[in-house]
Amino acid sequence: MAPPEVHHLFHHPIADHSFSADRGTLAVARENNVELYGKTGGKFQLKDELRGHDKTVTGVDIAPNSGKIVTCSQDRNAYVWEPSPQGWKPTLVLLRINRAATCVRWAPSETKFAVGSGARLIPVCYFEEEDNWWVSKHLKKPIRSTITTVAWHPNSVLLAAGSTDGHARVFSSFIKGVDARPEPSPWGERLPFNTVCGEYLNNTAGWVHSVAFSPSGDALAFAAHDSTVTVVYPSAADQPPKAVLSISTQVLPFMSLIWSSESEIIAAGYDCEAYRLQGSEQGWQLAGSLEAAKGRPGLQDQREESALNMFRQMDLKGKSSDDTKLKTVHQNTISTIRSYEESGGVVKKLSTTGVDGRAVIWTL
Repeated sequence: MAPPEVHHLFHHPIADHSFSADRGTLAVARENNVELYGKTGGKFQLKDELRGHDKTVTGVDIAPNSGKIVTCSQDRNAYVWEPSPQGWKPTLVLLRINRAATCVRWAPSETKFAVGSGARLIPVCYFEEEDNWWVSKHLKKPIRSTITTVAWHPNSVLLAAGSTDGHARVFSSFIKGVDARPEPSPWGERLPFNTVCGEYLNNTAGWVHSVAFSPSGDALAFAAHDSTVTVVYPSAADQPPKAVLSISTQVLPFMSLIWSSESEIIAAGYDCEAYRLQGSEQGWQLAGSLEAAKGRPGLQDQREESALNMFRQMDLKGKSSDDTKLKTVHQNTISTIRSYEESGGVVKKLSTTGVDGRAVIWTL
């Protein structure tokens, strides 16, 4: 496996990131702004800033085909930014929420996007040609708490959402005049707006941090705060699922996950490194870390040895050695994983960003 490409952008947490389709632009959410980086040589240089929000930006997503950028923030607003000769032109979106927006993602069709919020609802936003503005319809029932994450099905109609009430849910966001009628799938056939196609509770009712559909859309995975990843295989509308598999891990909770193929999930979070999970309807397991496990088996001996050395150094020189550096590529929690390069429905490269201000590109 090729070594990861590490870019240390700044010493601030990155709440979310997104690459443009040509991988030439990287948008990162940093405090109240979104910074746009362009690649020059092997480095990312700051090219532009999107200023408009007056509180922390919580989500950013670049539409692959149109290049439009959507951002959302704790100021309860979302903007759609379009490139123009004068620079990026923002359009305010009427979200109609009374709490912070927490996350945002474009639908694959790029005709609409979904915004998670602390207002116990999900605005699904689309452009109304007549009035020339972005409006929203709300997915409400049966959400009972803050939405932490949203993910789209490949058909752009079904939307998965995870929340702090320990549930992952699948909704229909079908909007007449915007969406084509979806093909029947294991999630259901007739799908009016706000149909709940699936509702799954985490075993310990832990907060759900991330949800994702498999490439085919026929399975759903979600990661929760009890260090589990749950994979759901639906059977048919109003029927119990074929399988619900919960994988308990001995690592710290995952904050973000993506499917690299139908049989593999990559997840990362508080452990500061990305892990592979592999399996099928028969069962799933944690298959190991993306990072080469150098010196992992004897970690305990190394720790004892380094503790002894540290006291020896302090005794000799009156100062301690720098033992604050982690052995992982990321030096703090990984908050977002995104697909970077795909071919034939399989992810070849992925990108991660986190609290350490680094953007890392991994080759699988």
